Amino acid sequence: MDMNEIKEIFFQECEEQLAELESGLLKLNDGDRDPETVNAVFRAVHSIKGGAGAFGLDDLVAFAHVFETTLDCVRSNKLEPNQDVLKVMLKSADVLADLTNAARDGGSVDESRSRGLVKELEALANGELPSPSASAEAPAPKAAAKAAPAAPAPTPKPTDDSGFQPVPFSFDDFGGEDDAGGMPTYEVIFKPRYELYSKGNDATLLLRDLSRLGEMTIYCNTDDLPGLEELDPEGAYFFWNVTIKTDKGEDAIRTVFEFAEWDCELTVKPVEEARADATSNDELPMVPVPFDLSILDETGAMEEVSASDARETAAAVAAAETASNVTQMVAARVEKKESAAAAAAAASAAAQNNAAGAGQTIRVDLDRVDRLINLVGELVINQAMLSQSVIENDTTGTSSINMGLEELQQLTREIQDSVMAIRAQPVKPVFQRMSRIVREIADMTGKSIRLITEGENTEVDKTVIDKLAEPLTHMIRNAVDHGIETPEKRAAAGKNTEGTVRLTAKHRSGRILIELADDGAGINREKVRQKAIDNELIPADSNLSDEEIDNLIFLPGFSTADKISDISGRGVGMDVVKRSIQALGGRINITSKPGHGSVFTMSLPLTLAVLDGMVVTVAGQTLVVPLTAIVETLQPEAAAIHSFGANHRLISIRNSFCPLVDVGRILNFRATQANPVEGVALLVESEGGGQRALMVDAIQGQRQVVIKSLEANYTHVPGIAAATILGDGRVALILDVDAVVGASRGQSLKAEMSLAAVG
Repeated sequence: MDMNEIKEIFFQECEEQLAELESGLLKLNDGDRDPETVNAVFRAVHSIKGGAGAFGLDDLVAFAHVFETTLDCVRSNKLEPNQDVLKVMLKSADVLADLTNAARDGGSVDESRSRGLVKELEALANGELPSPSASAEAPAPKAAAKAAPAAPAPTPKPTDDSGFQPVPFSFDDFGGEDDAGGMPTYEVIFKPRYELYSKGNDATLLLRDLSRLGEMTIYCNTDDLPGLEELDPEGAYFFWNVTIKTDKGEDAIRTVFEFAEWDCELTVKPVEEARADATSNDELPMVPVPFDLSILDETGAMEEVSASDARETAAAVAAAETASNVTQMVAARVEKKESAAAAAAAASAAAQNNAAGAGQTIRVDLDRVDRLINLVGELVINQAMLSQSVIENDTTGTSSINMGLEELQQLTREIQDSVMAIRAQPVKPVFQRMSRIVREIADMTGKSIRLITEGENTEVDKTVIDKLAEPLTHMIRNAVDHGIETPEKRAAAGKNTEGTVRLTAKHRSGRILIELADDGAGINREKVRQKAIDNELIPADSNLSDEEIDNLIFLPGFSTADKISDISGRGVGMDVVKRSIQALGGRINITSKPGHGSVFTMSLPLTLAVLDGMVVTVAGQTLVVPLTAIVETLQPEAAAIHSFGANHRLISIRNSFCPLVDVGRILNFRATQANPVEGVALLVESEGGGQRALMVDAIQGQRQVVIKSLEANYTHVPGIAAATILGDGRVALILDVDAVVGASRGQSLKAEMSLAAVG
């Protein structure tokens, strides 16, 4: 694995950590004060900083370090995470994401913005911006890393096989700040847990790095070492008492162990404090003994050492060598050696798979998944072709071949469902990305806006998710810029000065519905109509319904912005949204109530690969109607058909009337309307269009078909969502039910229904 692949793994992990960071900060912003939430936020920044250090990403490391320090103040209850504090931290999370993207893609970050946030974070860490609830309190001091529970001081033990005899000693032998020219002296108790070694870290390497801070003496405690028959080769039995004279300070000592913080017990105290604790507990510390750390060269190789030192050091190294699950983040500490980072990243996936209590996962290149899905699609097509051939040549219907084909069909369906589940992902990453958009646009417009998300774990095909970000971004910008009023206008209207944007996702009838609602002023229909007239998008004498006026915002070049800004006013936006949604085989509808806000509803297919459909015949053409849109099928009777106006007909279904839509006429497959009694009616339900009865000539059967993009291979055809290949090898068109229903109501597709090329 080369360094580029290792970096790619690191940046993938960064995406996960950034998502965890923003999710935790938003929980805190909503009032969650669970310590685990705070710890999760801290760990996310801590992990990013550690991995960035392995690749020398100094800008990312420097910013993450300041961010981490401030978060540690929150973690140690020295800083109250109120709204003002969290506003700074959310902005800092955005900059951290920008720095990560710049490191990955080679871009740049606004230095003035990052410098400003660094100053704000440092001010928070130093207590210069206290929370409202603690405004009368003294400023909190800058937080140091939170110490783990102190390991018990070692007790004297008899002479061991090495001939070492521990004896009591006085702390005065080492002096305090008056010794060595006033250099402070610290006592460090470092007790690794087995997790430290299982993750590829090495106690001796950490101690070697510690020795670079100043003059140091070490005692290795082996009290917990069991007999050989009870020895666990993956256990951790040694711990170290270290006395070090350094002018670098306590923070520098803790920084040495920062990547092992979660996998060890660590105590760092000034020697005076340690002396007081030892005296109060009547404990006699052991005599520190020189421990030659030069036995390790830069790669960790062993040189000649004394018998006792070699035994202790070799034990730690051997424990580390038993580790098989090496994580990339921990490897960052070994002086940024590329060899260590490579080994760590190579085993990152294995570490995740073997984590206790965690679900097993594996990283797979998306191209491989796409190829697998394409192969499954071909399998479905060939299975359909085989079934068609058998049906045409075997009329008994009970042969062993038919039975085998039924089993093959079932297995093919199960394989297809399993493969599609691989690509199914929650919409949470896209929803989280919108939080930043809301914050940025709110700041630019001087508005106070709260984003509420629901249904984040609703799963949909990854292809849909990838293409969902752009239209959602435009819609969010539109809602914040045009939908939500300024605080002054909201207050004048008797509303809360803080506006609300709600983003929800849910499954319905084999599709995913995504709604974006705001509690703003709603669509100003008079202004929209006048803008459309001024821009010559509609005639001045047009008589439009409220729904038709609302849909004018989707016209290319339409904008109600009074002036061009960084947010809007250039006539690019909602038309892009509509095209993007249509390209996904979806539809978008608007409902708006002046003074109360607007709701944009997007209906999208769960997958762009396969669907269950009803194969029908219309004017000699074979079409596929998505099964999720069909409520029922029925054979019309003459008495149930009623004329309405010159060209409209209704069908009576259980004492209610439903419009009857001739699919062949709508698609221009034929010039005149067919006789409903001679065909079959499919009762369908469309998004925003209610129920309609689609009239077709005949039903061939129900099939699972593989979706082939018509737009990518030919061009966009109004009324047609995609194409597929049937079992007999013919190409069939997949009907866009929503578009056909909309066309039957005289909406936007009416002028575009020139589909002679389809036939």
